[in-house]
Amino acid sequence: MSDCGCEADTARAGVDPAYRRALWIVVVLNLGFGACELVGGFVAGSQALKADSLDFLGDGSITLVGLLALAWSAVARSRTALVQGVFLGVLGAGVLVSAIWRAFNAVPPEADLMGGIGVVALVVNVAAALVLARFRGSGDANARAIWLFSRNDALANVAVIAAAALVAWTGSAWPDLVVAGVIAVLFLHSAYDIIRDARREMAERKPRGRR
Repeated sequence: MSDCGCEADTARAGVDPAYRRALWIVVVLNLGFGACELVGGFVAGSQALKADSLDFLGDGSITLVGLLALAWSAVARSRTALVQGVFLGVLGAGVLVSAIWRAFNAVPPEADLMGGIGVVALVVNVAAALVLARFRGSGDANARAIWLFSRNDALANVAVIAAAALVAWTGSAWPDLVVAGVIAVLFLHSAYDIIRDARREMAERKPRGRR
């Protein structure tokens, strides 16, 4: 449904066991590591890690809801997506506000811990992309979109690793804050896409005669 490309093809998941298993693996990877990275972000004092963790949690939760909602009505799925989009938007805004506040009280994060977690995040995203790689050429747009989204997340992880290297080199918090801001803005854009598409689908599925 979402133009952000981070939602599963629920119709296909209902009839293709291999695709469904692949999506469950991606859900576990994203939610499991997302929670760990969020904790690591607080421990390391890194806004970039916190922002990246929300990206993991957002991807995982969207796909999870899609899998759990296979038996739900289309309207129920759209309403759930709307609530989810709002929730993810609030989280993204929180990270952005926190990064801006930290800009006035800039304290460099623990660069070694930040870089180490960034490397693990990259490995997790590459693993998710590999799990979905065999489905991207099957002619299914959503499968390809999810694979591309995992690949793009891996590029964000590279940015986090680069920011950690710059923090270690310069002793400044600014590389961490800049990367956090960029990831948070992209996250907010994805949340906007989810909300917009959910509202459109709810309007399309509203019974005629109702206003």
